[in-house]
Amino acid sequence: MRTFSAWLVLLVMGTAPIAAAELSLDVEIPRLDVSEYHRPYVAIWVQDEDQKVAANLAVWYQIRGSRKGHGTKWLPDLRQWWRRSGRGLEMPVDGISSATRPAGKHELKFNTADSELAKLKPGKYTLLVEASREVGGRELVEISFEWPKKTAEPIKVRGGKELGEVVLTITP
Repeated sequence: MRTFSAWLVLLVMGTAPIAAAELSLDVEIPRLDVSEYHRPYVAIWVQDEDQKVAANLAVWYQIRGSRKGHGTKWLPDLRQWWRRSGRGLEMPVDGISSATRPAGKHELKFNTADSELAKLKPGKYTLLVEASREVGGRELVEISFEWPKKTAEPIKVRGGKELGEVVLTITP
């Protein structure tokens, strides 16, 4: 019995770093000087090497101040996300969907122990952030990464207009 307990402790200790991994994402929504400004809808997801959705992380869309279902009417404008995953989801999705965000920097944190990231197998993935704005444009940025990460080096990309700087940091 004592040998079994020792092996169990070693097994748990050996897997603890994977269970404690955290994905941190900073998404900047730039302040645009336009006559009619609407907050962008944003979808954030992870896809595998075959471009299949591995995890939906966040969807920001108009929830309050609209008729029932009115805000979901524009979700197909997030074209890539909608084609790959969105049309199969019934909004709102607990823990994933939330209201649109104002201009500025927004930090999101995902712990592998309590999110869709727990399902990821070791391999190469791409994090995608797509934004679409009424009376505005649409933009998609991609960040390639290996899972699980061995070091916590931030990976940065910059959008052109609808998205500012997007920074992905995976802490092992």
